[in-house]
Amino acid sequence: MADTPPLFKTITIVGPGLIGSSILRRARQTDTIAQKLIAADCQEAVLHRVTALNIADETTTDLIAAAAQSDLVILCIPTGAIRAVAATILPHMKPGSILSDVASVRSNLGPEIHALLPEGVSYVPAHPMAGTEYSGPDAGFATLFEDRWTLLIPPPGTAPEAIALMEAFWHRCGARTRQMTDQYHDQVCAIVSHLPHLLAFTICNTADRLSADLQTDVLEYAASGFRDFTRIAASDPIMWRDIFLTNKDVLLATFKRFEEDAHRMVKAIQEDDSEAIMQNLQRGRHIRRGLMPEPQN
Repeated sequence: MADTPPLFKTITIVGPGLIGSSILRRARQTDTIAQKLIAADCQEAVLHRVTALNIADETTTDLIAAAAQSDLVILCIPTGAIRAVAATILPHMKPGSILSDVASVRSNLGPEIHALLPEGVSYVPAHPMAGTEYSGPDAGFATLFEDRWTLLIPPPGTAPEAIALMEAFWHRCGARTRQMTDQYHDQVCAIVSHLPHLLAFTICNTADRLSADLQTDVLEYAASGFRDFTRIAASDPIMWRDIFLTNKDVLLATFKRFEEDAHRMVKAIQEDDSEAIMQNLQRGRHIRRGLMPEPQN
């Protein structure tokens, strides 16, 4: 792709954490994504680290100035902060530019931000289904999105050329893409991401409330099952607080279905129902074997 022109002249990443710094690293590796990369953040320490890592051409705490010169702005910040930041920078974005974000919960973000768009500015949010339990500029890596799904959730009425441009952007980041609605996205993510994180955080809290002697041994002798399952509980608490609250209704409905299934399994164990237990275990094993082993979230 040596002769392929870059998709954008200038891209600003607001929040160069795991996702944001991975985008910067990927764009740094190729000339086909952007000519200029700007990292914006409210914390000077974060920007100093970005400079030390040399993953952006410019760093700034001035979000408005960065957005005004950018052809694409991607908000890689906690879900709860996206509306306010979007409202701040959108009046200053130039015609033909695109605003995006990587929020894990769509809820009403699409319609609300779409209503704030200035003339000629498009909003094409996306959710890369990739991650680790680590955060900050040092956590990113250029291959984070390689062969992973990125879900595009453009509001109704979004310009087709803007959607196509963002699909091309994520393809050049290595991802596969699919479009879906806000509601469907939140239902899918509730079961594949949000509920597993809720359970992982909770089981760690359960282990912490054991008697002192038992707690020490549980943590000392934690086998691979406990370690693997609870790895995601090391994720950013602020981010997951926002996700749980923003996707509350869908998450609670999903948890209710899980609770019912768990109660059926408990009942089978209580009643020594070997056949029911085996059916549950075999079905779970079959489903898990249908998934490719992945080290990411």
